[in-house]
Amino acid sequence: MSVKVVDFLRRAFPFLITVGLWRLSDSFWNPAGILAIIPIFFCSFIRYVPGFSLFSLIMCFVIDYKFETVCFWVAMYCLFYAINGFQSLIDLTRMDKNGLGAFMIFFGFTVLIQVLTNFTFINLARGMWMFVWTCALYIPTTALIKRIQHD
Repeated sequence: MSVKVVDFLRRAFPFLITVGLWRLSDSFWNPAGILAIIPIFFCSFIRYVPGFSLFSLIMCFVIDYKFETVCFWVAMYCLFYAINGFQSLIDLTRMDKNGLGAFMIFFGFTVLIQVLTNFTFINLARGMWMFVWTCALYIPTTALIKRIQHD
């Protein structure tokens, strides 16, 4: 019985941490629950978790809801999902540092678009802070997911 519970929690952990990071939103440390994009990216593109793509799409909708953007994160997720599906030169699953470089490209591109659509120096500073903070937390979060799942 307890082995089944532990196995269930290991499989459910990416889903639970995504919802947890989204719920722990704070205006400075985690605006609109944006840190949830880390497990969304990692479990969709780097270390595929079955059934996570649809969940990621739903979570992008709720991030858009909290950010008060209209399907922006959903569109960026779908765009990167399509690019990843058509690419044949780069294998994201074999990248160093759990795909940090690919995440920085994905997240940096989306933050840059958000900053440029309503450019002010305050938004630029927020965008830079959000990029640095999220990329700094990418490695520990992905290491935690890998450690708990350890398939």
